[in-house]
Amino acid sequence: MQVNGKEIKRIAVFTSGGDAPGMNAALRAVVRTASYYDLHVYGIMRGYEGMIDGDFVLMEKRDVGNIMHRGGTILKTARSERFRTKEGRQSAYESLLAYNIDACIAIGGNGTFTGAHVFSSEFGVPFIGIPGTIDNDLYGTDLTIGFDTAVNTAIEAADKIRDTAESHNRLFFIEVMGRNSGLIALNTAIGVGAGLALIPEKETSIDELVQLLKITAKRKKLFNLIVVAEGNKTGNAQQVAQQVRERIDLFDIRVTVIGHMQRGGSPTFQDRVLASRLGQAAVEGLLQGQRNVMVGWVDNKISFTPLKEAISTHKKPGEQLLRIAEMLAI
Repeated sequence: MQVNGKEIKRIAVFTSGGDAPGMNAALRAVVRTASYYDLHVYGIMRGYEGMIDGDFVLMEKRDVGNIMHRGGTILKTARSERFRTKEGRQSAYESLLAYNIDACIAIGGNGTFTGAHVFSSEFGVPFIGIPGTIDNDLYGTDLTIGFDTAVNTAIEAADKIRDTAESHNRLFFIEVMGRNSGLIALNTAIGVGAGLALIPEKETSIDELVQLLKITAKRKKLFNLIVVAEGNKTGNAQQVAQQVRERIDLFDIRVTVIGHMQRGGSPTFQDRVLASRLGQAAVEGLLQGQRNVMVGWVDNKISFTPLKEAISTHKKPGEQLLRIAEMLAI
């Protein structure tokens, strides 16, 4: 089986960047699909760092048994400053040559795929990316591995916070992850019935927020929850809460940061199945001649998007989702 005239016999797979629930399920699908096609699979420990150091392990079907339900990644992950240098990438390429690797499958997000795009352009190594990031911010897929689990984790935490918020008539600012994307915050806000979501893609000034709070107070409709993406333009949850305190004294204001809890835990059914589909499709995509693309799930079917396009196009929340959040909070 060939890619651009070159027979594929050995592939390497690795996880890189921030971990996401479901990465292990994707790894399992890659290894078992490759085994089905009689390919040799090497797992690279610690992402690009392990590629530079030659930290490769042969993986067979039994090595990925009983891992689907586990959060994190058994291959570990790391962010690699060395890979940003030409010397680091040269060392990584030499490691791939030492193990006779014909193609790579990278499980990660924007930074992972940016590295893969640059590396492949320099050395001609075929890559396929599997989108594994809780932010769901990659163009070319409706869902990324880990997003559903992260939102469910945030909703579960916010539901519990609502209980104490209503008991004490408090206003909670709940911070969720999302430095450049507000999709976790927006979906969490809709899922828990929050009064507002503050996200990077739609700037809401402190004056606008204070005015909204005053209007709802007059209507005897006190907000209990406001969900804030960490990358919100007017500040994180703590900063926004402090500015609101300085302008209005109608509320007992508290702040909760859910934090890295969103990255961990057992993946949901949706993330397990999505990861399995994408992992299987990545291997078959390589064998069918796909090169330097990200495999995604669009309109309930597998899709392939060039890595350059996936990393250069920012996926924004749809207008319909924004309208739903606004209308249902009234």
